[in-house]
Amino acid sequence: MRNGVRGKIFRVGLSGWALALCATTGRGQELKAALPDAPVATVEGLPSAGQDVDITWKKLPERILHDQKEIWLFPEALAHGKYWVPTLAVTAGTAGLIAADPHAMPYFRNHAGNLDDVNDVFDGTITSAEIGIVPLALLASGAIRHDAYATKTGLLAGEAYVNATIVDLAIKVVTMRKRPSDVAAGGPFNDTFFNRGKSPVLGSSFPSGHAAQAFSVATVVAYRYRNHRWVPWVAYGLATAISLSRVTTLKHFPSDIFVGAVLGYATTRFTALRH
Repeated sequence: MRNGVRGKIFRVGLSGWALALCATTGRGQELKAALPDAPVATVEGLPSAGQDVDITWKKLPERILHDQKEIWLFPEALAHGKYWVPTLAVTAGTAGLIAADPHAMPYFRNHAGNLDDVNDVFDGTITSAEIGIVPLALLASGAIRHDAYATKTGLLAGEAYVNATIVDLAIKVVTMRKRPSDVAAGGPFNDTFFNRGKSPVLGSSFPSGHAAQAFSVATVVAYRYRNHRWVPWVAYGLATAISLSRVTTLKHFPSDIFVGAVLGYATTRFTALRH
């Protein structure tokens, strides 16, 4: 199969899944009460279907600003004794993966030929714009079907996407990590932080923006349509596949993916979905 054909197939599949999600999860107001498995308030701090989030296009900028305030004031929550366990777990996991990165990446560089099928699927990699197919499809579905729930889900996914992107870019500016692809052939994968190599500052490796964006959108979709048991599995499965492809194509280290995924999930779970 020609190089890049599998990539096109995957993109078509991603678009098809987005459309299938809209088709199978249409939730007009008149159908909500009839759904036996409609979402209930089982997740602490998150709204139920009966108390849906108050979000509109006009309120979106204000919500994003509020989210960013909450995100960057996170140290205050730690000072008050909150979230220490997950914070320490993520910190330990990140430190362990950063230490393991120089030992893991030579495998992917030396076996790049054996990963051609994987890399063909992600030829040129899934772009940030393509990750936005799902929220755009939800917005289109909501407008066409006059489905307020789908429209709000699309807006929430967009809000989550923007939040994750802003934080990701801010961290990139500080860390300026060299991408694995910028390391000379046969060279060591050490001393990559504050040494961005050939990539521009905003293109630095840590964390993975694709992972952050993919998991931010997946978290919204997985929560909002969790009554369809297959949706969370597909949403997080696609986010994981997109994220891991960045390692096999030598665009990111495993630690970049881990932090990006946590960033996408956490900024969405504790800001956009909590309003």
